[in-house]
Amino acid sequence: QVQLVESGGGLVQAGGSLRLSCAASGRTISSYTMAWFRQAPGKEREFVVAIHWSGVRTDYLDSVKGRFTISRDNAKNSAYLQMNSLKPDDTAVYYCAAAQRISSRLSEWSRYDYWGQGTQVTVSS
Repeated sequence: QVQLVESGGGLVQAGGSLRLSCAASGRTISSYTMAWFRQAPGKEREFVVAIHWSGVRTDYLDSVKGRFTISRDNAKNSAYLQMNSLKPDDTAVYYCAAAQRISSRLSEWSRYDYWGQGTQVTVSS
């Protein structure tokens, strides 16, 4: 079992930045693909970004390319999401997810085995 806990959400003005953290426990995440999803009010869960378990591949939602950056630190058993140039449309609950050794279809939420509780990101205009 892997437990994931997100932190770092909050209220920020448009154009600002936030850094989300996902701390894993129970097992090492070195062999897990890590991802972030989000769910905005009245919307379905949406893929944001994933980083392959090897760390050499990342996939991003088109609307966040150039603004968001995913990273991982296996020594700290954590993943991160740096969010810059935030827009009101980025407002959502952000969830961290993990999937053991998947290498394809990384944007599909059903591929992920473990999920965090979510952290709220609110971007004001």
